[in-house]
Amino acid sequence: MAFTEAEVLAGLAEIVNEETGLAVEAVEADKSFTDDLDIDSISMMTIVVNAEKKFGVKIPDDDVKDLVTVQDAVDYINKAQEA
Repeated sequence: MAFTEAEVLAGLAEIVNEETGLAVEAVEADKSFTDDLDIDSISMMTIVVNAEKKFGVKIPDDDVKDLVTVQDAVDYINKAQEA
C-alpha cells in the first residue's frame, strides 16, 4: 500500500518526535533536518531506519546525505514506494 505525500510527512513528523522530542507540528516540509530541526547524524540514522520500517522502503546510507530537508525525505520515500 502506497502512502500519500501527506501521510509520509505526518509519519516522518511522528518518527522525528519520537527520536528528538520535537513537536510534530515543528516538522514541516521546508525544514532542514540539521539547520532547522537540529538533528545530528546519529539521530538521522535512527530516523531513516524507522522510516524504512514504517513505509516499507530501503534508503541506502549513501542516499541519506541527500536528504537535507523534510521534503527531500518525503519525495525520496514516495519514489521508493513506486519502485
